[in-house]
Amino acid sequence: MDSFKEQIQDFNKRLRIADSFDFIARTLTIGERKACLYFIDGFVKDEIMEKIMEVFRQISPEQMTNAHDFMKEHLPYVEVDKTTDFEKFKTNLLSGVTGLVIDGFDEWILIDCRTYPARSVAEPDKDKVLRGSRDGFVETIVMNTALIRRRIRDEHLTISMMNAGTKSKTDIVICYMSNLVDQRLLDDVKQKISSIKADALTMNQESLAECLFKGKWFNPFPKYKYSERPDTAASAILEGHIVILVDNSPSAMILPTTFFDIIEEADDYYFPPITATYMRFSRILISFFTLFLTPVFLLFVNHPQWVPAHFDFISIESDIHVPVFWQFLILEIAIDGLKLAAVNTPNMLNTPLSIIAGIILSDSAVKSGWFNDECLLYMAFAAFGTYTIESMEFGFAMKFFRIMLLVLVQFGSIWGLVFGVLLILFFMITNKTIAKESYLSPLWPFNGKELFRKFFRLQKRND
Repeated sequence: MDSFKEQIQDFNKRLRIADSFDFIARTLTIGERKACLYFIDGFVKDEIMEKIMEVFRQISPEQMTNAHDFMKEHLPYVEVDKTTDFEKFKTNLLSGVTGLVIDGFDEWILIDCRTYPARSVAEPDKDKVLRGSRDGFVETIVMNTALIRRRIRDEHLTISMMNAGTKSKTDIVICYMSNLVDQRLLDDVKQKISSIKADALTMNQESLAECLFKGKWFNPFPKYKYSERPDTAASAILEGHIVILVDNSPSAMILPTTFFDIIEEADDYYFPPITATYMRFSRILISFFTLFLTPVFLLFVNHPQWVPAHFDFISIESDIHVPVFWQFLILEIAIDGLKLAAVNTPNMLNTPLSIIAGIILSDSAVKSGWFNDECLLYMAFAAFGTYTIESMEFGFAMKFFRIMLLVLVQFGSIWGLVFGVLLILFFMITNKTIAKESYLSPLWPFNGKELFRKFFRLQKRND
């Protein structure tokens, strides 16, 4: 048995070709030499490989010298490489790259003519804008980097590839401007990614986020900003932030992230400054009421003598069968139940079931005496107010703190509310970004000029 046949049998065994129907080893002859193509069906561009194989049939034996000259003169494709490291060869094959082994060559050739199943770059369902571009990230990392490259045509834009997971070897891309990025933070992020010991990033970005930031898990304020919009990611890169893309994930992770980064949205920059400033203040104001409306109402229900005379209309007129405190807690859980039901309901049934849940159930709940109209009204405001800021993580943080305030007000009255507010401020002040900086920057430490820019959208100048 010749050495090439033994080599191919060894490769087939180590790659477990016989156990996977889609892992193909295609034997052929190139310049009267035996060769074998390794590829995964569904990842290879058939039309490209057909043209390459047509060239292979025209190669004469005397032209078959070594892998380097073969690639240079007889491989008409852009993305090619060679290696003698079997682990690198195997990882590339499993990633969709085509491998070529030729009898007598000391090196193995890698042809990157892969293609991944991908949906169109349509506007994301979550990060919608009233005006602006309508493209969004997809699950294919190369397409996502291309969307960023399209917006930043500068040589300082650096897109660095890494991988994590001993079994999944998930591709991770770090995007940054080399002349603007915090080099210390960049080195720290790369070091943390390279030291990940997990078998796989099963939950993509969330798994990566937990590996990058392991401290203070009990603090619900988001440590990262996620966006499915390429324009938002490109803008963050130009501001000196680091953007991380994970293969199979249709969103970008932006870091470092502060509280004021969370409340910014793409619409702030697609409208004139005065309109954008109004929208920004509206989001902040609604978020404030979302957090404090139900706890303050509960405080006034428990102490009706504190209600000013001209606000008597907020008092509950009808009979209260279930304590207001328990009404709010039940509604908090019920609203999450409606969210989960909406996510898992087939599209064709979503509208009629939403009508049933929103109208029939709420009307019956009031008539049966379980809930009062006022509680449903204020809880409905808190529910939709959660979505005024696009960050779902921030919305859940507001929810957790709102429930905490309800409990403290019920058992501690006004002093419980004061303690709750101080506790929220404590969580915000002690929270740190991944760069170990203040979460409230530029409010703490104070920077008046930068703080002004965070609240007011200023007109751009041609300086």
